[in-house]
Amino acid sequence: KTMEMQATSSSASSPFRPGVNAMLRKVAVAAASKPHVEIRQDGDQFYIKTSTTVRTTEINFKIGESFEEETVDGRKCRSLATWENENKIYCKQTLIEGDGPKTYWTRELANDELILTFGADDVVCTRIYVRE
Repeated sequence: KTMEMQATSSSASSPFRPGVNAMLRKVAVAAASKPHVEIRQDGDQFYIKTSTTVRTTEINFKIGESFEEETVDGRKCRSLATWENENKIYCKQTLIEGDGPKTYWTRELANDELILTFGADDVVCTRIYVRE
């Protein structure tokens, strides 16, 4: 499935507030560029490719098995994805080095939409994608 972003929202007052690093700012600005998401699923095995004008990321993972990926702002983390329900995946991220906010993401299929949520402590960003 290939999806295109339709809408985005965030509980953050601004991506340009103090303490938000430059890469995260780039990602926030790139959100307006309508990233494309490609998802392939084989049972509990997933491949997700997200492309923006700033960067392209790819992750391969199996539900219930930890894997390595990067947080939105480029820090390496150990992640564990689990089924929250039959249409929603919850993934907890744990930084490999250093301290930082507690981060997670969810992906949920609802009708023909993919609802992607990123969380970092008390900041939540939601993106809605539709099939191209």
